[in-house]
Amino acid sequence: MTPWPKLDYAADKGTIETLHLLLQLIGKLPLRLHPWLNHGWHVALRITARGAQTRSMPASGRSFAVELDFLDGAIVVTCDRDPRAVLPVAGKTIADVHGELSALLAGLGLPAPLHGAPNEIPDPVPFARDRRAREWNADAARRLHGAFLRADRAFTEFRSLYCGKASPSQLFWGSLDLAVTRFSGRRAPVHPGGVPHLPDAVTREAYSHEVISAGFWPGGGGFDEAAFYAYTYSTPEAFREQKVEPPAAFWHLDLGEFILPYRAVSEAADPQAELQRFLHSTYDAGAALLQWPGGLTIAPPPVFGHPPDSA
Repeated sequence: MTPWPKLDYAADKGTIETLHLLLQLIGKLPLRLHPWLNHGWHVALRITARGAQTRSMPASGRSFAVELDFLDGAIVVTCDRDPRAVLPVAGKTIADVHGELSALLAGLGLPAPLHGAPNEIPDPVPFARDRRAREWNADAARRLHGAFLRADRAFTEFRSLYCGKASPSQLFWGSLDLAVTRFSGRRAPVHPGGVPHLPDAVTREAYSHEVISAGFWPGGGGFDEAAFYAYTYSTPEAFREQKVEPPAAFWHLDLGEFILPYRAVSEAADPQAELQRFLHSTYDAGAALLQWPGGLTIAPPPVFGHPPDSA
């Protein structure tokens, strides 16, 4: 079994911040080129064998997609009528990448709505004016991609065991977290909003219905190491008191969610099984407290090649 990559937020922070901003830059494209899908799913990125990619987007009668290749340190534009175009990004400022990507898309005859600034980070600087030096460590980018791939595999398996509405495993570039979300089908109380540099209308639409969500992020935002998380919305007061698995998981009071450090998963004898324990136990606890309808889950293991018997 291939070991999970080691992550070190303190050592890799510079590269993580660079990746975050580049993902925000390409993530803005479907926001302006694709109809709004509920819960903002149209702007989320999917993890690929080499990085993270937008959904296919329409442009002047054509279609294209944009990927950040973590392994080669490049933005790749794939279009239905042109060879793929590659823009190296390692060692460049965000402003440089912004200008070069805008020119590349324009040269292909594609729209380039890359104006604006990052979301959900403190003191955002518009992309076109961000000339600060940016770190790119190829090994850090490779290890982070490996962690995202393994989390994506686990989240996809977890999603397959649910009969109700559930999101794909998808990367939200605002908060830089890979997430999978299950829904009960019931409306939720209006969300208070207040997410920094994110319109309240977006947050309230995202949480318009009850959810039990889990995800992975590489660190920052109140917990400075890579971790998995799980939460419910709305959140019963008793949720924090629930006993969940594995023992390394704990309730983070400030974040208002259960946390399982990435290190506890990556160093386990069977990391995938350890992570599934966390996903299933936090879901079970939340679903019981929120009194979700029964019959929505399928017993593991996942089924391949045909629908499960209980579908």
